[in-house]
Amino acid sequence: MARIDVLMPQMGESIAEGTLSKWLKQLGDEVKRDEPLFEISTDKVDAEIPAPTAGVLAEIKVQEGQTVPVQTLVAVIETDKAAAASPAAPPVAAAQRASSAAPTAPPVVAAQRAPAAPGGAVVAAPKGDGAETAEERLRRKSTPLVRKIAAEHQVDIASIPGTGFAGRVTKQDILGFIETGAKTPGALASRLPSPAPSGPLVHPVVAPWPGDRVEPFSKIRKITADHMTMSRRTSAHVTSFFEVDYSRVAELRRKHKAAYAERGVSLTYLAFIAKACGENLRKHSVVNAAVSGDNIIYRHDVNIGIAVALDWGLIVPVVKRADELSLAGLARAISDLGERARTKKLLPDEIQRGTFTITNPGVFGSYAGAPIINQPQVAILGVGAIEKRPKVVTLPDGTDTIAIRTMGMVSMSYDHRVVDGADADRFLADVKRTLEDFPEGAI
Repeated sequence: MARIDVLMPQMGESIAEGTLSKWLKQLGDEVKRDEPLFEISTDKVDAEIPAPTAGVLAEIKVQEGQTVPVQTLVAVIETDKAAAASPAAPPVAAAQRASSAAPTAPPVVAAQRAPAAPGGAVVAAPKGDGAETAEERLRRKSTPLVRKIAAEHQVDIASIPGTGFAGRVTKQDILGFIETGAKTPGALASRLPSPAPSGPLVHPVVAPWPGDRVEPFSKIRKITADHMTMSRRTSAHVTSFFEVDYSRVAELRRKHKAAYAERGVSLTYLAFIAKACGENLRKHSVVNAAVSGDNIIYRHDVNIGIAVALDWGLIVPVVKRADELSLAGLARAISDLGERARTKKLLPDEIQRGTFTITNPGVFGSYAGAPIINQPQVAILGVGAIEKRPKVVTLPDGTDTIAIRTMGMVSMSYDHRVVDGADADRFLADVKRTLEDFPEGAI
């Protein structure tokens, strides 16, 4: 007989807390090892957390909607059915779905971790007071690893504009500054623009009217709201629009769609667009860049984020080294990441280190749009609805006629601090040319 403590896992080195969004098992339920036990939402990803052992869910320590530090005691699993707790333990309170609710269980630190699936809950023995709280970590805007790197390189963390949740400085942020030569507080300060407000944004309060329904932001909605507002405040947004004739792509899809389906791959327009972007981002490196103080970081890797609209918010999984993948490889990766985003199976690393983003509101019928840049990137491509439209075409004899063509708009919002209109338009012209003359050999 054993009582196994289940802790809030750390889903990535820069993550300090998580919101327990939903219990998938109820008090007294039997659970199997690695069976989904509860769902969490962090500033990086939503995920299902598997049980670290088989047994009975004997105690629930954290209620749905509560946000607690990593390694907080969440539940207890009793490996002996006869010793399972009675319903006297606190039930899951669905009414407490405020993402800012205070934790009711004290932080604990793992003394010994039991084997578990990646990202799974862990087994621990509780420890006394002294563990750093989530609020302290937020104020310090970093993790112990980041603070260690800062101390070794004499970098002032407080002066670095972090890209993590609530302005936290991530490992990538500090390494980026060190790589550009900002090794001391003085050198770092000289490279930075006027500091922008840090920490969670405070949104204006509006009084509800009679009959209105009021509900708090979900974790992912709050993160999205803060991130989008920060992006508009940070980058000088400009958007260019290009019309693309997808008739060549439509014909290739018609010819090869069935063969791809037999291999378990969905040959979508989005795969062709990602392929065209991947090939051209290498040639237009300023579009595949980031701003670091008064420096431009030209990314070596081409990592394309694909925005996925979920019922509960928006998430952007990343296809790593997209320029090295074939059309089939891209189509498979996009489909896999999208499906795992919808089923909350993504790992934190799979939504990080993007260098360029594609969003596809056209699937909902949007003609065109001006998307907001996904910081710290400098450009994002929007894909409009792809449909048959009348188009003026020139025949071989030089005369013009109206034909039915498969058309669609692409738009790209870019950071005018580093990307000029000519840079953006040359990139978009090459993407358009690639799609309109897509080679048969690339299928």
